[in-house]
Amino acid sequence: MTTKERIEGMLSPYRVLDLTDEKGLMCGKLLGDLGADVIKVERPGGDATRNIGPFYHDEVDPEKSLFWFAFNTSKRGITLDIEKAEGREILKRLVKGADIVIESFAPGYLDGLGLGYADLEKVNPGVIMVSITPFGQSGPYRGYKAPDIVAWGMGGQMYSVGPPEHPPVQISHHAQAYLHGSVEAAVGAMVALFEKQSSGKGQHVDLSIQSSLAQATYMLTASWDHGQTIRPRQDPESTREVARMQRVWPCKDGFVMWFFFPGEAGKRRNPPLIEWMDSEGMANDFLREFDWEAFGVPPTPEELLEETPDERRQRLQTRREALEEPTGKFFMSHTMAELMDGAVKHRVTLYPLNNTAAILESAQLAARGFWAEVEHPELDTTITYPGAFTWASETPPGISRRAPLIGEHNEEVYQQELGMSAEEIQSLKQAGVI
Repeated sequence: MTTKERIEGMLSPYRVLDLTDEKGLMCGKLLGDLGADVIKVERPGGDATRNIGPFYHDEVDPEKSLFWFAFNTSKRGITLDIEKAEGREILKRLVKGADIVIESFAPGYLDGLGLGYADLEKVNPGVIMVSITPFGQSGPYRGYKAPDIVAWGMGGQMYSVGPPEHPPVQISHHAQAYLHGSVEAAVGAMVALFEKQSSGKGQHVDLSIQSSLAQATYMLTASWDHGQTIRPRQDPESTREVARMQRVWPCKDGFVMWFFFPGEAGKRRNPPLIEWMDSEGMANDFLREFDWEAFGVPPTPEELLEETPDERRQRLQTRREALEEPTGKFFMSHTMAELMDGAVKHRVTLYPLNNTAAILESAQLAARGFWAEVEHPELDTTITYPGAFTWASETPPGISRRAPLIGEHNEEVYQQELGMSAEEIQSLKQAGVI
């Protein structure tokens, strides 16, 4: 789909003012993809997030940031200095016609400018303000700053990520915690919008990125809920043999995920792989005769007395190597596509680890029309973007326009919609207001 005109979607009757930085850009994008008229408000000269790379063809330019491209589609863009008195008055004029205002400033900043929720609801009693901050608008950490890695760590997600012999790690250098918080903020905005249909009133949605991550940290919270234990980055001692076994395997053209299941699950899930390997002459007697029912099961007290801890570790290490060596050779004899097809045929719980190129070439995503071709006239090209996060038969979400250039819609918004004269706009530009 080539995007030319704004898509009529679920949120098409609504207008959103997006005053966020990288902590909240995704929120506005999602609302825009759902059809809302999202206006990105930048400082004069352009938002700081335009300087986040990578850049189109590696040309460092605030108008060519791929980060900006990715998280500002389906938005119009204006420039406005809200620290100037004239800028604050213009923002209030915009708020009169807005349904949602998204912001990610430090708590208290907008209040200090006379633009907090208490101020804006006087201008528009139905307005919904969504504030996205690392720790929320209250509490002892209210004023703390948090780069994405800090929010990721303090939200609990990082604790479970990484090999057990090393400290926890961040899963990506991109803003995972910020993106998660943005998505939750979009949900909060839409729930508040739904509630407004009954009450007719707006409200302040206070999104703490830490809280949103803590709520989603199922792998940690579930173990506590079920057994009051804190789940480490490996299985408990009784199944440590399984935890230490290889899970990511190289193949001819990439990697696949597979691990040997312990206990009862192992009886069902491991033999199909061995049978598949055997059909290609790559299974040995050790694999064919292996007792999967006993694999990974903790030893009885009597069994523990039969060998020393060092003897047990050596025996388990030898067994792991005997399992992994032929399995690794089997995977290396196939491509990811061959292993995926074979896994479906033989009912093996295995899957490829796709890189970006593999995702782009995915037949499944292509069949669903996932990729969107977005025109960039200023670059004289069309760029392929990830498409909508879901599909709907009557009001399908989708990218309605590329990310805006700096001040691209100033005239459209200020002159055509707010009724300012060309002379007034020029005066405001000279004063550094827009």
